[in-house]
Amino acid sequence: MGMLADWSLAALLAAFLLAAGGVLLTGLRITSVVDRLADRTGVGEALAGAVLLGAATSLSGTIVSITVAFDGYASLAYSNSIGGIAAQTAFLAIADVVYRKANLEHAAADLANIFQSVTLIVLLTLPLMAQTLPDFTILAVHPVSLVIPVVYVFALLVTRALREQPMWHPVSTKDTRADTPDEEADDAGWTSTSRLFLLLFLLMLVMAFSGWIIAKTAGTLTGRMALSGSLVGALATAVVTSLPELVTTIAAVRRGALQLAVGGIIGGNTFDTLFLTAADLSYREGSLYHAAGTSDQFWTLTAILMTAILLGGLILRQRKGPAHIGAESVALLVVYMSAIAAQVIMGTDG
Repeated sequence: MGMLADWSLAALLAAFLLAAGGVLLTGLRITSVVDRLADRTGVGEALAGAVLLGAATSLSGTIVSITVAFDGYASLAYSNSIGGIAAQTAFLAIADVVYRKANLEHAAADLANIFQSVTLIVLLTLPLMAQTLPDFTILAVHPVSLVIPVVYVFALLVTRALREQPMWHPVSTKDTRADTPDEEADDAGWTSTSRLFLLLFLLMLVMAFSGWIIAKTAGTLTGRMALSGSLVGALATAVVTSLPELVTTIAAVRRGALQLAVGGIIGGNTFDTLFLTAADLSYREGSLYHAAGTSDQFWTLTAILMTAILLGGLILRQRKGPAHIGAESVALLVVYMSAIAAQVIMGTDG
């Protein structure tokens, strides 16, 4: 891959698309593995979605952010992380369209998903705070990058405690889908818990390799075609590396694992904020947050707005909207499409 500069444009695009296919096909398999692990380990679909599914499906995006940051593409690294959060939140609205029985956020009521949404808003404000603070770094790493993983881990511990001893419960209705273990079925020999974890690990390796190829080709294409790093990150690499979330979310909805579907998106989004820490560690020219442009900040604000809308939907729990689609899902799609239009119009890094 060191000779990418000599590759033709067609070859670069082909490699990018092949890697995208690898990410997509891997995502198809991961959902069933994580769903079964949620039942086997007893952690529940919401927490399994936040940790196992979120981390597994986000791995390719992590590799992209680390690789392009190390190569000096600060805006691309930043917008890949935040743009993925916005795209994945919009995917949840698409899943709501697929689930025809009721509003997805109503049916998948779970305290863990509500708390993870609050955590995500907190984590998304930290990069904005970093950009307003002096350009101070420790070994070329901004202090906020060290705070983000601490907040993330603390939130996971609190989420686990909320599952074990919740202080309130959502009102159960005929449309509420309870998180209950599924009946086991033989899965081509992959029946033991240890083998399920091994299969998950192997799938994550494929994700990681595909993400590395995407990062290298995207970085080369950005320079070759003189494209905006924010534009490529938010609308190309972020969407491509977020495809597993779309596939796994729809697959989880069709399996009836609604808490897993919602938790996978929200948990994946909180996990994606760790991209910023990893990217800042890899970016050796100073603070990643100060190297990012106005367009990148725009996507951070968009992600916060979309998360707040989703949180409102989880709390309000509208039972049925037009065509069984929640009002929050419509709002999410409108905000995301408007943000894309604005990004295309802005065109360049701020």
